[in-house]
Amino acid sequence: MQFRSHTLDNGLEIIAECNDEARSTSLGFFVRTGARDETDDVAGVSHFLEHMMFKGTPTRTAEQVNLEFDALGADYNAFTSEEQTVYYASILPEYQDRTLALLADMMRPSLRTEDFDTEKKVIIEEIRMYLDQPPYGADDVVRQLHYGKHPLGRSVLGTVESITDLPVEKMRAYFDRRYSPTNLTLVAAGKVDFDALVLSAELGCGKWDKVDAPREAPPANGACRRETVHKPQSTQEYVIQLSDGPSATDEDRYAAKLLATVLGDDCGSRLFWELIDPGYAESASLSHHDGIGAGAFITYLACDPEQTADNLKRLNDVLAAVESSGITAAELAQAKSKVNSRVVLGSERPRGRLFNLGGNWSNRREYRTVKDDLEAVDRITLTDLAAVVKKFPLSKNTTVCVGPLESV
Repeated sequence: MQFRSHTLDNGLEIIAECNDEARSTSLGFFVRTGARDETDDVAGVSHFLEHMMFKGTPTRTAEQVNLEFDALGADYNAFTSEEQTVYYASILPEYQDRTLALLADMMRPSLRTEDFDTEKKVIIEEIRMYLDQPPYGADDVVRQLHYGKHPLGRSVLGTVESITDLPVEKMRAYFDRRYSPTNLTLVAAGKVDFDALVLSAELGCGKWDKVDAPREAPPANGACRRETVHKPQSTQEYVIQLSDGPSATDEDRYAAKLLATVLGDDCGSRLFWELIDPGYAESASLSHHDGIGAGAFITYLACDPEQTADNLKRLNDVLAAVESSGITAAELAQAKSKVNSRVVLGSERPRGRLFNLGGNWSNRREYRTVKDDLEAVDRITLTDLAAVVKKFPLSKNTTVCVGPLESV
């Protein structure tokens, strides 16, 4: 495999991992914009804009966009997070140029008022559905409580009120600010003709005007708060805990992934044996998420309401035990095997490498091979995990309980 990169005159970066042995190609535009880049008056606009990018361009209708993807046999989609918005497609290598031309055209949408008004209704229904099904918006509640006014406390979807009040002019202004070629990266993986990719990008993207698209990434020192949200229609109680963790630029992020695997993997972890295997809880997990300037450990628990108090004690006992006694060498070895397997299995398809490439470049402007990641995991010691636990104590967290209980 070969890593190649090129920057157009207008600042658009193009990166690719070219694998002549691959049988497919994955392409994507990674836009460094998400909920953390919004303000109160445009809350949810990044996700709303993601929907609008599929609603047509000056040269294609929405129907033509979708029909062309289907004609190419593409497996395509998009997503928005706190940190970024990504548009991607996986196709046969012979359709590389046509797919890039389509994706590039989408990156300059029409943003017609009539489409905006129609899609606004769809977004509002999506928000209501999100709030009306488990865990009833608890993810947003715990972030808002933990981060407060920090950008990471924002909801990706926004609120019914913020979307209702959003005018199309503010979306257009947001697009003009955030979708500058200097704020996008074109990423490709698999069987890639890089020279042709650059030529197609020059044709499709070379005339885009660039503007400044700064991003503030202040460190976050989360609060320790507790809240119970009463949802009498729920049959289970849902608990989410959020505590600070290593960020995307912190070398401790590998140790954090291993610690989360030991404590909260879906099978064979401490939470599994303490809560799931004995039948105390339907689900219990702990994971690490790394963002720009701040990371987080997030714990999920779902159980019978009557078991909630006892399960919270069991959960907190697990967290206290790792802070007082650490983990064993056997647990670390098992976690390394799990993480390494996921790294390798996730890299076997070009799409997996696409997200790895784009994420590393967006977060650190860094190219990492599969071997680099495996070696980083293998270097982690028990001392490294102990340092993470000391620096980011899991017992210092924000806890939100959502369900039929009025108080926990």
